[in-house]
Amino acid sequence: MNRRRFLQSTAALAASPLFGSEKIIMPKGTAEHCIFIWLGGGMAQIDTFDPKKMGDTKANPKTAGSYYSSIDTNVPGVKVTEHLKRTAGLMDHLTAIRTVNHKVIDEHAFATNMVHTGRMISGNVVYPSIGSIIAHERGAANPEVPAYMLIGYPNVSRGPGFLGAKDGYVYLTDTNAGPAGFTRPEFVNSDRMEARQKLLQPLQARIEKDSALADYETAQREALRLAGPGFMKNFQIADEPAALRNEYGGEFGQRCLLARRLVQSGVRFIEVSHNLNFMNGTGWDTHNEGQLQQHLLIQELDTALSALIRDLSNQKMLDKTLIVVGTEFGRPAEFDGRGGRGHQGTAFSMVLAGGGLKHCGAYGVTDDLAKKIVENPVSIPDFHATVLATMGIDPSKELMDSSRPVPITDGGKPVAALFS
Repeated sequence: MNRRRFLQSTAALAASPLFGSEKIIMPKGTAEHCIFIWLGGGMAQIDTFDPKKMGDTKANPKTAGSYYSSIDTNVPGVKVTEHLKRTAGLMDHLTAIRTVNHKVIDEHAFATNMVHTGRMISGNVVYPSIGSIIAHERGAANPEVPAYMLIGYPNVSRGPGFLGAKDGYVYLTDTNAGPAGFTRPEFVNSDRMEARQKLLQPLQARIEKDSALADYETAQREALRLAGPGFMKNFQIADEPAALRNEYGGEFGQRCLLARRLVQSGVRFIEVSHNLNFMNGTGWDTHNEGQLQQHLLIQELDTALSALIRDLSNQKMLDKTLIVVGTEFGRPAEFDGRGGRGHQGTAFSMVLAGGGLKHCGAYGVTDDLAKKIVENPVSIPDFHATVLATMGIDPSKELMDSSRPVPITDGGKPVAALFS
């Protein structure tokens, strides 16, 4: 190729969309808050939101399939398990994304990190969780409360990563006790608290700006500010009517009720962990005998999720609040030696509700064993992009890790069908 032809070719490439300024238009939702319900262990999609033909654990050999019968919902053609009776009547407010997929299937921690951060663990970068990203981009809706709260046990997968401590969470594991470390000891009155803060001020003044210590100091100052009656009153769920508290059900339901109160107070993102106490013996990780009592988990989820949707709707907050039901992977249709299920990442379900989306009951199609994707695959980055877009955040923007730009998702694209 001669010089003239080479220059002509490179000029043509530079003018093409690949190298030009043409930008894909991303949908932009109007949700103001997100409640992220976490089903740790791996919810079996074939026994919940993507039911198929019945299997049989007593046959020899065992027959693959759903463990429970399915029922119709209020969306024609969409079925769910018989243990989601209350949710079935509200499916016009939900979309079960049945074709979520990733390749991390053998290790819970890696898969949990993948679903929370949208990326595999890297040796030199700690990526922020979806909660920290939303806190970073939107902040709290009310300056008197934190942007991000976790009702469950803390770990790095739920954390701020390279965004720093200022975009981390305030957490609690007990709805009655409130946030960990926020209640002052009785012997520390307001005067003693003020004296302690004065002692800290000279040390804080010497901290270099933009340092890791400065970031921590900002988070510490925020914690001290929140440790007062104004913020702590949001955790007094006994103030709610007894009939409403009963509608939400047990401890997990009370966490969901607390999440609604936190949304009302202005918290932007709340993660609620389900089944901290393994009520069926194994949680959602239903290997072996864990399958036998799985219906207890599903029924508790049904009670709390349906109550949360109705409550937010009655409070005129459902369109402004995106509810996400997430899990680290699904489970195969085949049963193991003792009648439980293993792990499956090729196709599984996660759920979106409210948030002003154009809900359709279910999105995506899997095969007759909910194992392979037939139509409309949704990667974890796509799912993240959908959540971010619903929250009014551009999924194509970049975050900064020191001086290095990092895409906010790993090439994710929102599910366009959910946006009007």
